[in-house]
Amino acid sequence: MPVRLRPADPADVADALERLGAGAEERADLRLLVKHFLAVLEQRAPGHSVEVRVPPYAAVQVIPGVRHTRGTPPAVVETDAATWIALATGRMTWAQAEKSGSVSASGQRADLAPHLPLT
Repeated sequence: MPVRLRPADPADVADALERLGAGAEERADLRLLVKHFLAVLEQRAPGHSVEVRVPPYAAVQVIPGVRHTRGTPPAVVETDAATWIALATGRMTWAQAEKSGSVSASGQRADLAPHLPLT
């Protein structure tokens, strides 16, 4: 059974966001922030109908609906770490991410706009 994601310590999140804002982030900061914001999304929109992927850091299933158990889920959202953090913090809107092509979303319920930002 995979380990569930958990929100990070608020002080650690603040420090990582500060380094990110200053352009001095490290890979560990990206990992912490990606996993933190995925955990927050999982808490706020529990379910199994949409898989949100931020390779290579983590993936989570969210949004109520049909649960999938094998293969590719009916709805998938995939993006990079920088875009996910920008979406989660409100520095980028869902519409901006889709327009720029920095997020790939397919299937029903794959629009995360109602759940963002997470801060």
